[in-house]
Amino acid sequence: MTLSGRDAYRDELTRLAATDPTIVCLEADLGGKGHPFQAAHPDRFFNLGIAEGAMIDMATGLAVAGYKPFVSTFAPFAALRAAESLKLTLGYLGAGVTVVAPYAGVSGAWFGTTHHCLEDFAVLRSIPGVTIAAPYGEADMRAVIRSAARSGRPHYLRTGRNATYQSLSRDGDELPLVNWAQPGEAGASCLVSVGEEGTRLALAAGELRPELGHAHLTYLDHDHLAAAAAELSRRHTRFTVVEEHRREGGVAEALALLLPQCEVTGVNAGHDWPVQGGDHDEVMGQLGLDLPAVLSALDRLDRLDPLVAR
Repeated sequence: MTLSGRDAYRDELTRLAATDPTIVCLEADLGGKGHPFQAAHPDRFFNLGIAEGAMIDMATGLAVAGYKPFVSTFAPFAALRAAESLKLTLGYLGAGVTVVAPYAGVSGAWFGTTHHCLEDFAVLRSIPGVTIAAPYGEADMRAVIRSAARSGRPHYLRTGRNATYQSLSRDGDELPLVNWAQPGEAGASCLVSVGEEGTRLALAAGELRPELGHAHLTYLDHDHLAAAAAELSRRHTRFTVVEEHRREGGVAEALALLLPQCEVTGVNAGHDWPVQGGDHDEVMGQLGLDLPAVLSALDRLDRLDPLVAR
């Protein structure tokens, strides 16, 4: 059975901790009953309650003491409520803390605006030194967790709620800088997918438009994006970035700056606030983030003359 991103994180961390006694797990009121890490390693599991900033600060102390702390809470509370602690500990101090943030984007849906998070890339990408990842599917999440545990560097990992996704195929255990789901025809536009729902929509668009390129990006901090941009520009000159995030501070904006010679557009959550309840798809639809929006963006981009593309 395929696991959701947050369940794959918990399972993989529990496995790693069996052979690495320095791994510790901290949660901010998300542990619940039957947390696998708590069951397997109760002396290394800490539930801090709704004290997200204190959880990050505590994890920093553990990192300085030689441990590998992994902390988890809702994305809006990790990226926004605890932003000052993230800035000072992951950024300024460079503490080797990995933050795993479920309920990103509007995956919380019915929970409403307080539990939506469409601003986390903007916050975390502005903090130097933090590795940022948005895995797609169980296999990718496991690979990112293993890499974070090995590196000892500060990480922010974004995932959704309970939805499951089948990871894209790849060679070997390591995640490629750019995972080409579709190579695309010469001169065609290229989809760039970010995160779980952005990738789902890009895959659906690619099925309808097989001539398109489709490049999936897991790592989204500046250093990784700069390297990915070089690879992207060797194959295509027109890009449509699909991401469950605000336009400001998102990956489309970052790639537009990194690819001044190319045309980069984005399909994202825009500037509106959802005003009605609904499931994940319905709330994204309220924000104009759906398959018709992706196809319309591609049509607009294809009408541009590539000889005058920025």
